[in-house]
Amino acid sequence: MHFLDQAKIFIRSGQGGPGAVSFRREKYEEYGGPNGGNGGKGGDIVFEAVAGLNTLIDFRYTQHFKAQRGHGGAGSNRTGAGGEDLVIKVPVGTQVLDDDRETVLLDLTEVGKRVVLLRGGDGGRGNASYKSSTNRAPRQHGPGWPGEEMYVWLRLKLMADAGLVGLPNAGKSTFINKITNTKAKVGEYAFTTLRPQLGVVSHRNREFVLADIPGLIEGAAEGVGIGDRFLGHIERCRVLIHLIDIHSETDPAEAMQIVESELEAYGGGLDEKPRLIALNKIDLVDAELVKAFTKELRAAGARKVYPISGATGKGMDALLDAVLEHLPAATVTERPTGQVEEQADEKPWSPI
Repeated sequence: MHFLDQAKIFIRSGQGGPGAVSFRREKYEEYGGPNGGNGGKGGDIVFEAVAGLNTLIDFRYTQHFKAQRGHGGAGSNRTGAGGEDLVIKVPVGTQVLDDDRETVLLDLTEVGKRVVLLRGGDGGRGNASYKSSTNRAPRQHGPGWPGEEMYVWLRLKLMADAGLVGLPNAGKSTFINKITNTKAKVGEYAFTTLRPQLGVVSHRNREFVLADIPGLIEGAAEGVGIGDRFLGHIERCRVLIHLIDIHSETDPAEAMQIVESELEAYGGGLDEKPRLIALNKIDLVDAELVKAFTKELRAAGARKVYPISGATGKGMDALLDAVLEHLPAATVTERPTGQVEEQADEKPWSPI
């Protein structure tokens, strides 16, 4: 399945059905009077977040969505049938943005959440509704109110509890392959990962979703490499794991500063998220070098450094224990389907 995290579509709600012009015609009813019914309401445009989807690729081939029009009214004061709502199913974590790509109209973060974005037009009035003491036989009717239409952008931000960041070849794919069932591509060249990867981690009777994104390089905010657009997929993460290659030509402290600068340049609150610094590939160097680089990273601003080996699994338990400290009581994979995370009770307002 191809991965697509942005798509532009056109949506239009249904127009209301026209009202009817009709008069009662029965035997022995010389002046039956008007009995034209109102038109039916047009269909709404509804967005629904569903489980089992993790890409917007379907919207590359279907880009126009139009709800059904309302049916016209009929005689005997019969109201026209309403148009069927058009439900657009999107992955959980999808945002619906205005055509300016900045204004967020919807943010669908829970499975089963349904939101009406465009309301269908109301049906037109039939001639029976125009009847009055001075207008006994009205022949006017309403044509039905038009629906709403607009272009919108769909932007997918994956729902993950923890995210992996780092320079290319920092060992992120090997790391996620080791602790999840993900089969991310691993290679000895830069930018092996070209799209985000998700995996479910099971550790100490807990589960959480881990996201691996393409590597960052200096200048990614200006479009160098493959840019920083994929950072949007870790905006919802509660904690970031920053992998640093101890065996790379780039000094670990310098590598940490490069990634920190790119996170700050991207914005979105990523520079404020808690980060766990992991010194990876310690199986390729001796213990003295690990201690030296750990001391260097602490001097550069890291609160704590976790020496690990993504290939052998050494030191992983301590790192995953630290990740669990930043997770809620129940993650998305641990909650029953449809259950929403409980929010902390707000303190009642007090003038004191």
